[in-house]
Amino acid sequence: MANTSNRILTTHVGSMPRPVELLDAMKAKYSGSGYDAEAYDRHLQSAVTGLVRRQADTGIDIVTDGELSKPGFFTYVRERLTGFEPGPGTGLQKFGAEVNAFPEYYEEYFARAMGGGGVAPTSPMVCTGPVKYQGQEAVKRDIENLKAALSGVECTAAFLPASAPSGVGSNQYYATEEEFYTEAGEALRQEYLAIVDAGLIVQIDDPFMSEHFHDSPLDDAGKAKWADMYIECLNHTLRGIPPENIRFHTCYGINDGPRLYEASLSDVVEHMLKVNASAYSFEAANVRHEHEYHLWEDVKLPDGKTVIPGVITHAGNTVEHPELIAERLIRFADRVGRDNVIAGADCGFSSQACYHTEVHPTVIWAKFDALVEGARIASDKLWS
Repeated sequence: MANTSNRILTTHVGSMPRPVELLDAMKAKYSGSGYDAEAYDRHLQSAVTGLVRRQADTGIDIVTDGELSKPGFFTYVRERLTGFEPGPGTGLQKFGAEVNAFPEYYEEYFARAMGGGGVAPTSPMVCTGPVKYQGQEAVKRDIENLKAALSGVECTAAFLPASAPSGVGSNQYYATEEEFYTEAGEALRQEYLAIVDAGLIVQIDDPFMSEHFHDSPLDDAGKAKWADMYIECLNHTLRGIPPENIRFHTCYGINDGPRLYEASLSDVVEHMLKVNASAYSFEAANVRHEHEYHLWEDVKLPDGKTVIPGVITHAGNTVEHPELIAERLIRFADRVGRDNVIAGADCGFSSQACYHTEVHPTVIWAKFDALVEGARIASDKLWS
């Protein structure tokens, strides 16, 4: 993840809308109505190839597979880990303070946006037995599809996202949360190692760590104690993996909403920087968090580390102006050094495989065009 290009590189968080043909095949697969496995694999491989090429043609430097094989966080967990069962309710309804403050808005929002048109259920997972990894074939397929798509494509690097231990579900089996995160981490470590051993960067997707700081009954001291315990477990999972092969992403869960009740980066940053990764991706473009670039006037970025601030947001269909994107990047470069900034997005654009994404696919690519142009403008000013 080191920047040696004398310019600001570009990337994004990962998840992208799936083509309709792939969504149809996914829906057949996960509805239990039967599906053509060979046709499904062809649709998936073709979609990944097209997506990787379009990212490179757009000018994205660090590309990914768009998480096109994954129907969503919760189904992904059940496919790749043993010991989990669907719990009651929906994972979209956990933002208690936010939903209670704006119940009318979120009733409509969850039905229309985050939960609308999904190909798989969004029931959260509950750990009810020993956690073991069973996703060897699935991650092998993801690696093979991405590497095949990279053939003949010019880019700086490629990454695959994988869930953090905090994101796999709630614990009803292990005696302590520490034991639960340790065992879940040991299972997920097999996926991380497979990605890195294939010559790719692994992105640890961890929105749940930030969510813990605003959606927890603990007081501030209790939240910090929990975070210290959790980061220790996560770093144990990452042991022996070179930090330059790891990037870490955290965000806040909700996309387009009031978002009055979520943590500030100041709550999270101290713990985030303890993760043994070389780059840290976080929200910085949405209007609830854009001001937080000032935090880096007091927080020192450790040597050899890089930030990937979101300079385009996944929470609206307005395309950011390249000049504004450049300003956002220069703010960070002035505070942490121009070589330590990569231009990114706030979060993924389709964390659930849905027929209707909140940001229209044509707008997403317009945002990426602006991201690339904004990084070019910032680079011209920073290296002039």
